[in-house]
Amino acid sequence: MHADRDPAPGPVQGSDGQQLVLELPVRAALGREDFFVSPSNAAAVATLAAGSPAAGGKLALIGPEASGKTHLAHVWAAQVDAVVVEAAQLERLDIPTLASARHVAVEDVPAIAGRRRAETALFHLHNLLMAERGRLLVTGREGPARWQIALPDLKSRLQAAGVMAIAAPDDALLVALLRKQLADRQLQVPAAVLSYLAPRMTRSGAGASRLAAEIDRLSLAERRPITVPLARRALAALDSGAGTAP
Repeated sequence: MHADRDPAPGPVQGSDGQQLVLELPVRAALGREDFFVSPSNAAAVATLAAGSPAAGGKLALIGPEASGKTHLAHVWAAQVDAVVVEAAQLERLDIPTLASARHVAVEDVPAIAGRRRAETALFHLHNLLMAERGRLLVTGREGPARWQIALPDLKSRLQAAGVMAIAAPDDALLVALLRKQLADRQLQVPAAVLSYLAPRMTRSGAGASRLAAEIDRLSLAERRPITVPLARRALAALDSGAGTAP
């Protein structure tokens, strides 16, 4: 069921009498206590738990969509007092000030491929951090060798980073991802529902995110608690393409 939300949850009545579902904020829990360790991510967790991304001070954390890269980057940042930024933000930031943090995580680096100003900003950030023996963590879905970075000097430096991969989720992690996605939406879900969904859902973090969004939508629209029948209909809606993407 839904925990208390602000504003209050529930559908509202449209002018045509149709129920409209309020879009409420999803508050992601990014603390270490919220991160579930399983065989598919244990090596990455252990590497970042050491505090230093890798020999040479830079590490590329890679993995499928919604596999936990952002969460793990924030766990590392909290541990070493690092700053976490999106790569797309770099061209709007003061890079020397950012580098003064000495520990920086830059998320979704492939998103700036071909954007010269952003690539140049990351190049300068990298050099400033390395000159001061700082630490740089970068993330993407695939390894740096596959990132379409246009600036040759940046491309070569990123390819020199150590690489730590988060694998596709195993059964235990899949259930944990779904439970967390639902908890982020302030949803309390019986264990029986999770047991029903685990073998039937799309086996990815992105799949867990879409399923949680559809369960949330149905529960709000119908003002019903989350049960196996509701979960079954959420799966069917996604399979048919009628579900609402997060």
